[in-house]
Amino acid sequence: MDLQGKGIVITGAGHGIGRALAHRFAAEGARVVVNDVDADAAIAVASEVDGYAVPGDAATEDGVQALIDTARGHLGAIDVYFANAGVSVGAGLEASEEDWAKAIEVNTMAHVRAARRLVPDWLESGGGTFVVTASAAGLLTMLGSPTYSVTKHGAVAFAEWLSITYGDRGVTVHCVCPQGVQTQMLDDSGVFKEMLSRDTALTPEQVAESVMRGMADGSFLILPHPEAAEYYAYRAAKPDKWQAAMRKLQQGIDEAGGAR
Repeated sequence: MDLQGKGIVITGAGHGIGRALAHRFAAEGARVVVNDVDADAAIAVASEVDGYAVPGDAATEDGVQALIDTARGHLGAIDVYFANAGVSVGAGLEASEEDWAKAIEVNTMAHVRAARRLVPDWLESGGGTFVVTASAAGLLTMLGSPTYSVTKHGAVAFAEWLSITYGDRGVTVHCVCPQGVQTQMLDDSGVFKEMLSRDTALTPEQVAESVMRGMADGSFLILPHPEAAEYYAYRAAKPDKWQAAMRKLQQGIDEAGGAR
């Protein structure tokens, strides 16, 4: 996989996995556009990787249009688009309408809106690569957070649909589904942090390395935590037993004061 000179856009690249991706792909010679709602962070990371900062909200119609237009103006063409930005908001049935709306916008619709603007051009120009950073929650579930679970399932489903629909027409799609990652989101997860770290919490750099390997292998599902594949298969084969096991985990969370 030769990334020398390729034009890459990464959303949510001011921190965590996005920042690690920017460093990893810049090291391969890619020309990186760094996007984040945190303008200072986007500018800082762009400076670190000799990239180009385009701060803004890539989840909105206007924001993603501005990002793609600006990135094309700088790069000439977008070869790889990392729809990496994500949020974890709201808990339990008490999650507000605003929480649901934000989760849907950032975790699901941001991918749809970007693909609408990228895929037609790729079909004409000979191809491109679309990478969705979803979550193992999109394959399994996330206890405590229906907003995160539902919207990450939506992200996985959209990535799969995109791959099936355009995979034979030059558009390569990858879907990254990590479990616990050493980011601010994990630190802010409260009583759920231990559960998310049950299998080793990886560094963002380790996730970025897994992404590199998965892209090189042509894998649709990129699982930085390989054990997620076993959980996913077990869930599909024995859904009742899977839910029983998850309810036990939920009981432990309830006893720790995290009931929702």
